[in-house]
Amino acid sequence: MQRLQIRYAKRGRARFTSHRDFVRAFERALRRANVPMAYSSGFNPHPRISYVNSSPTGAATEAEYLEIGLAEVCDPQKVLAKLSEAMPDGLVLREIREAEGGKVGDGLEASVWRVELPGADGRAMADAARLFLDCDRMETERMTKHGPRTFDARADVKGISAYVTDGVPMLDLVIAHSEPLVRPDDVLRALQELHPAFSVVDPPKLTRLVQGRLELNRVIAPW
Repeated sequence: MQRLQIRYAKRGRARFTSHRDFVRAFERALRRANVPMAYSSGFNPHPRISYVNSSPTGAATEAEYLEIGLAEVCDPQKVLAKLSEAMPDGLVLREIREAEGGKVGDGLEASVWRVELPGADGRAMADAARLFLDCDRMETERMTKHGPRTFDARADVKGISAYVTDGVPMLDLVIAHSEPLVRPDDVLRALQELHPAFSVVDPPKLTRLVQGRLELNRVIAPW
């Protein structure tokens, strides 16, 4: 079985595509492109596809990863070209490579998120970010299917950059992957708790820029 790893993006309106929607679109593209997929054994065989660390619905991303298993050896670039033609607008297959031993998720230790905050006070945002970084621990609460859960939102945040571009306050967040997974909205909630003058006025726009290995609080793409 040949294993191919793919990096893909969700852009524009496609950021509102759920992970389940993407799975349906991708498997449909595999059929249209006649990719010779390998299948699992058993009474209900399914194509060998592994998805990891999918971004939340509503977030754009440039760095999502998946792996497929093929029943025969193919040219990866030809597979990418055929699949790209069959994908919907906004769901962009960016890169492909042949797997080199480990699983696709082995090198995904952290993410860099960009958060655009139209309508927010840029100075208050920067002050809140400094207060957050000065904390040893910052507990926040998230509602889960089992009820509210309190956890530390600080430990996995390895860096925050606060700045303003074209009048829009922006945050770049470096967040390590652990359990529970700290999300950008968890950090925003903590910032608002720390600094009352900072508030999220309009819905923020989230974009995952990079996903990969964490080295000295920087995220290095897996390839």
